[in-house]
Amino acid sequence: MANERIEAALQGATDTRAVVIEKGAVASVAEVFAESFPGERAVVVTDGTENEVAGKEVQRVLEEAGVETVEPYVFPAKPTLYAEYSNVEILAGSLKTHDAVPVAVGSGTLNDIAKRAAYECGRQYMNVATAASMDGYTAFGASIEKDGHKQTLTCPAPRAVVADVNILVGAPKPMTAAGYADLLGKVTSGADWLVADALGVEPIDDNGWGLVQEDLRRWIADPEGLAGGDAGAMDGLIEGLVMSGLAMQAYQSSRTASGAEHQFSHLWEGEGLGRDRTPPLSHGFKVGVGSVAIAALYERVLERDLSKLDVDEAVASWPSWAEVEAHVRSVHTVDELETAAVKQSNDKYVGGDALRERLELLKRVWPELSGKLRQHLLPAAELRDMLERAGCPVTPEEIGLSREEFRATYRRAQTIRSRYTVLDLANEAQILDGCVEELFAPGGFWAT
Repeated sequence: MANERIEAALQGATDTRAVVIEKGAVASVAEVFAESFPGERAVVVTDGTENEVAGKEVQRVLEEAGVETVEPYVFPAKPTLYAEYSNVEILAGSLKTHDAVPVAVGSGTLNDIAKRAAYECGRQYMNVATAASMDGYTAFGASIEKDGHKQTLTCPAPRAVVADVNILVGAPKPMTAAGYADLLGKVTSGADWLVADALGVEPIDDNGWGLVQEDLRRWIADPEGLAGGDAGAMDGLIEGLVMSGLAMQAYQSSRTASGAEHQFSHLWEGEGLGRDRTPPLSHGFKVGVGSVAIAALYERVLERDLSKLDVDEAVASWPSWAEVEAHVRSVHTVDELETAAVKQSNDKYVGGDALRERLELLKRVWPELSGKLRQHLLPAAELRDMLERAGCPVTPEEIGLSREEFRATYRRAQTIRSRYTVLDLANEAQILDGCVEELFAPGGFWAT
């Protein structure tokens, strides 16, 4: 049972104490709130659209159960709410006028804004999910655009989450598809953690790994069912998303559920890709395309026998930090993103003896590591097919990029996070450009 697995995972959670996922779960909101926040007042936080979907009903359930409330805070329905820091400041300003506990009614964006605003006011909060659109409901931290780029800002996860399957199934299909794409991205993020572990950069945490990877194949097995509104498929999706969030919470990092595919997404988000659409291009859709891109890169990397890497040649031709910084600055067009990318790239830059040591280790572990990666990964073409069946975009053009812009993403995404991924392995082994060229050459995965 999904709830049994989640209950077990909650034992290792640092913040979340209750998760209710079932049909008609909204009816339990007042009970869950009273148990989680005894004697506290509540304030419903939502937007104009989600207020009609569930916000008014949550308010009614709270009032009829005798929970003291203050006037709900409702963001306008238009323009579409965006997870940028100015909205956090707006909500925090309202919350500071009273002492009520926020009950966020909405999907990813609303949840992240409420999560950070509650933290800045020194409060815990509760979430009522309205769409299975992302894995951040139970995650530590909030994904917010601040200082010109998307970043994970510190803040605890909600104390309680209520997800009504009837509401989730009735959510707009693109939102469900976006959640599926976000969950599918755990395939490539898991591969990246295998790489970081093997090279001594970030050891795998068995609990964090197991919470996400143990049942991942089951959670992503029915894209057609999700697209068709099947409640059983929805149960699997929301379980996977909640478990991914709990893993991030327990590990206090998004490493458990985010790798190079998210670097693609965060780069595009920092540049505003798809923000002018109605509705804006979702985080999950960008992650989905990024997942296919990274799976395709892995296939090219795995075609190479890195146990025979010429370390002397690689070290001799490795650029200095000054050269890397100049490159990073040259590939970014958004000033704030450029500044952040320079810092992130500097944080993970290695040279000289440190680079030699890592590459020698790569040679030694490659036979075993490459075997683990082949066993863990799914073919890029299979991921693409699964995403299509779920109703997700799978090509650069579908998300608003030309093939040349998409090709450049491989290099540029490598610069924006210090987290070690296949992009860094390929870069340090100096095969990244060659692999990308193969992907876009005639007959390659991304050939037009």
